[in-house]
Amino acid sequence: MKTTITLVLLAAAFNSSCAAPSQNTGLKFSAETTRISLHRHIVHDVRHVARKFLDPATVTALESAVLSEREENGTVVTIPEPNDENVDQLYLTEVCIGTPPQKLNLDFDTGSSDLWVFSSDTSANEVNGQTLYKPSSSSSAKRLQGETWSIRYGDNSTSRGIVYSDVVTVGGVSVDNQAVESAQQVSQSFSKDSQNSGLLGLAYDKGNTVRLDKQKTWFSNILPRLSEPLFTVRLRHQAKGSYNFGYIDQSQYTGAISYTPASTDDLGHRLFQSTGYAVGKGKFETITITGTADTGTSLLILPLAVVEAYWATVPSAEPAALPGNAGYAWIFPCDTTLPDFTFGVGSGRVTVPGKDINYAVNEGSTCVGGIAYYRGLNGLAIFGDVALKSSFVVYDDGNNRLGWAKGL
Repeated sequence: MKTTITLVLLAAAFNSSCAAPSQNTGLKFSAETTRISLHRHIVHDVRHVARKFLDPATVTALESAVLSEREENGTVVTIPEPNDENVDQLYLTEVCIGTPPQKLNLDFDTGSSDLWVFSSDTSANEVNGQTLYKPSSSSSAKRLQGETWSIRYGDNSTSRGIVYSDVVTVGGVSVDNQAVESAQQVSQSFSKDSQNSGLLGLAYDKGNTVRLDKQKTWFSNILPRLSEPLFTVRLRHQAKGSYNFGYIDQSQYTGAISYTPASTDDLGHRLFQSTGYAVGKGKFETITITGTADTGTSLLILPLAVVEAYWATVPSAEPAALPGNAGYAWIFPCDTTLPDFTFGVGSGRVTVPGKDINYAVNEGSTCVGGIAYYRGLNGLAIFGDVALKSSFVVYDDGNNRLGWAKGL
C-alpha cells in the first residue's frame, strides 16, 4: 500500500530563481515553499535512511522482506492514504543548471554530499516523469573525464553515473564549475518519485562519492561569498517555509537560539549532542543522545530506550515491526492525542508538538507515529522532518555549530 506524501517545491524569493543578484560577496538569499502531492510507501523513507546511515546487513534484510504484507511474528507497517491533516512532507527546491538555465526540482538534503540529477544520460526505463538535465543543451557544461559517482544501496541496487561541471543557480545565486553528477542508472526508490529530479547535498564535502576526485558541494562553493557562513532551515507543517543562506531571519523564530558544537563523521554528517529528553509534561531525563538534523529523512528516529519511553505514555499504541525486522514503528487510534516530545540542545530545549508526531493513517482508523526506531544506527539519532517542522535550525559551518529555536 502507499501513502500520500506532500512534496514542497521551494521557489526562489527572487522574481526569477535563475537571475543572478548584482553583488558577488556579502550574499543573503532565500527560497520559499509551495505544495505538491505524491504517493509513497513508508518503506521508501526507510530505504533513504538506510542509504545514508544503516549498515548493509540491515538494509539487505529490509529489502528482502519489503514485498511481504505480514511478518510471522508481528504486523508490518502498511500505510495507504493518510488523513489530510497529518501527511508527511518532502521538500523540493527549484534549481537552475546550465546555460541557458534548465530548471529542475531537487531535494535539499543535509544528510548527503552529492548533487546528482536525472539527465539525458539516465536509462529511459528508469525515468518516470522527472525533468532531465541535458548537458548537450548547456554551453557551459563540461564533462569531467574519468570522474564517476556511485551510491550502493543495501539491496544491491545502485545509483551511479558520470560527472559534469556546469553553472548551478539557487535563489538567483550562481556557482560556476559546480560538479553535477549525471545519473546513468537510478535506484528504483528514486525513479518512483516522478517530481523529484535529484538531490542537492548540503552535508560536508567529505561525504561526496565522486571518484577519482571528491567534489565540493554547492554550499561549500558558495560559502566564501555569503554575508555569514551559514544557512538556516525553516520547514513548516502544511505551510510555506524556507532555506535561507548567509543570514538569520529573526522573524522565523521566537526566543533564543540554543547552539551546540557540531562535529562530523566519515560520511560528512553534522553531528551534535542532545542533552536529554522529556515526554509530555514529564521529567526531563538527562542523557547524551548523539544525532544529526537531516532534512532528507521524514521521521524522528531515536534510540530504542527513548522511543519506548515515549510510546509507553500512549496506552493504546502498539509496536509494529518494519519489513525485514529493520526496526519498529508504533500504531495507535487516529483520535489519540499524542504527547509532545522535548529534547535538549545546549542550554535550551526544543519541543516537537504531539500533532506533528501523528505521521500518517495506517489502516482503517489507526495511524502510525513519526517517532520510530531503526536497527543498525549504533545509537545515532536522526532528527528528520518530524522534528524540523516545529523548529528553526541554524547550520553554522563557519563556527562549527548547530543552533535550534522554536520556529514561527
